[in-house]
Amino acid sequence: MTSSDNAGSTPHPRHDKATGRQPLFYGWYVVAAAFAVTFVGFGAAYSFSAFVDALQQEFNASRGAVSLVFSLAGFLYFGLGVVTGPLADRFGSRPMAIIGMVLVASGLVLAGFAQSLLQVYLAYGLGVGLGVGFAYVPSVGTVQRWFARRRGFASGLAVSGIGFGTLIMPLLAALLIGTLGWRSAYITLGVLSAVLGISMALLIVNDPRSRGLGPDGGPPLQPAPSGVSEGIELKQAIRSRPFLTLYFAGLIASFGLFVPFVHLVPFATDQGMSAGEGAFLLGMVGVGSTIGRFLLGNVADLIGRRTALILAFAGMAATLVIWAVSVSLVPLAIFGLTFGTFYGGFVALMPALVMDYFGGRHVSGIIGVLYTSVALGTLVGPTAAGYAYDLSQDYTLAIVGSIVVNLVAAMAVATLGKPEAAEK
Repeated sequence: MTSSDNAGSTPHPRHDKATGRQPLFYGWYVVAAAFAVTFVGFGAAYSFSAFVDALQQEFNASRGAVSLVFSLAGFLYFGLGVVTGPLADRFGSRPMAIIGMVLVASGLVLAGFAQSLLQVYLAYGLGVGLGVGFAYVPSVGTVQRWFARRRGFASGLAVSGIGFGTLIMPLLAALLIGTLGWRSAYITLGVLSAVLGISMALLIVNDPRSRGLGPDGGPPLQPAPSGVSEGIELKQAIRSRPFLTLYFAGLIASFGLFVPFVHLVPFATDQGMSAGEGAFLLGMVGVGSTIGRFLLGNVADLIGRRTALILAFAGMAATLVIWAVSVSLVPLAIFGLTFGTFYGGFVALMPALVMDYFGGRHVSGIIGVLYTSVALGTLVGPTAAGYAYDLSQDYTLAIVGSIVVNLVAAMAVATLGKPEAAEK
């Protein structure tokens, strides 16, 4: 526990003597803060699809070259968790989240002043990539400590910020690009990100015991006796079969997971739709993502989180078939909604499964290492899809590949046994 997470360092609700009501469990404030951080960070990241055409025209670049901007950011924000997760376990999640929000906002503003695609790589790719990397894993990891019985639901609620960000930010970006131009759109998004992200990150508290609480608002857990771990050590965890299986599943699936986030909007404009309609389709992924975080996160607490993760991978594979055969707005909207639902479940379930298998002592660090698998897949997948399109003027190969890798991920997770602590 660090001084940044002391009970007196953040305002919190007090007992209402007049009504006798107990204050709202502070864990839900932590969930709200993680929601805002993921909304800002991933909303900024996934709004990139709205900028693809403008960047292609501005810098006379290929779709593959422009897609690399997103892939670089994605590689950084998933890969950096291997560093920021352990740092959060040691120093607290709040400073990590604040630094992340500052970097996201700065990267967006600087992208608005870029004079070359290389400068966009540096501003957006590094700013947003490093910013989300600093904020995401620490924020989501902290939520796991505040809940036990309702961990799946709380984790899903926290990361539903990603879904809302995917819904709102691309639509806002398309509106701003149409009215102010792409440069002013980036600057405006940067200012909004700074105001919302930093203010909400201040609510993050690392551990319920710093407020005299336990998970789910119960009595505080007693520290483990000397020499007894409250969870598996990081080095031991990453050599275990459950971790290696989850790592492989995250890696292989991520080659296809993020292709729609970059290419759905340009795919729509290729079919003659407007940029606004393309942003709407990406927004539908956000709507589905939000539903999935609530739905699969809650259902997982009943059927088991491992089973629910298998369902998420298989569901994404099935819904990608819809994209493969669709060329008009309505079926593509159905694809966006259903794909987003299963994708949202995947994002909600991975951190909760880490807690199930390995305990809470090093949860942020383990999540951080696990997400390097997603980082590698994100670096390769969207960029490869862009260059495949440049060669063939078609997305069929990229979509079929995405279907296959999700099915392989589902089969990998199916080989896992249940955690020693039975799934809730």
